[in-house]
Amino acid sequence: MTKKSKAKVGSSFDSFLKEENRYEATQAVAIKRVLAWQIEQEMKSSAITKKAMAERMHTSRSQLDRLLDPENDAVSLETLTRAAHAVGRTLKVELQ
Repeated sequence: MTKKSKAKVGSSFDSFLKEENRYEATQAVAIKRVLAWQIEQEMKSSAITKKAMAERMHTSRSQLDRLLDPENDAVSLETLTRAAHAVGRTLKVELQ
């Protein structure tokens, strides 16, 4: 029995997003969601409550909730950096 390879139809999803001028926005949302998830996982593994985390970040619980909300993409690098430091990590941003 021989395997038939399927030819690709259309373009990649990345190409589609670029054609629709949504690639950068989609990337930004995805990155923010991953960072929020990673911070939350670090909080859980270190048994850091939201109250303690907010205190470590010198911010309010509502600000922390916005940071951890995967739907809220309006988060500054400063806030992400403070969150990373609060869980004993560093934030690394680089161009590829």
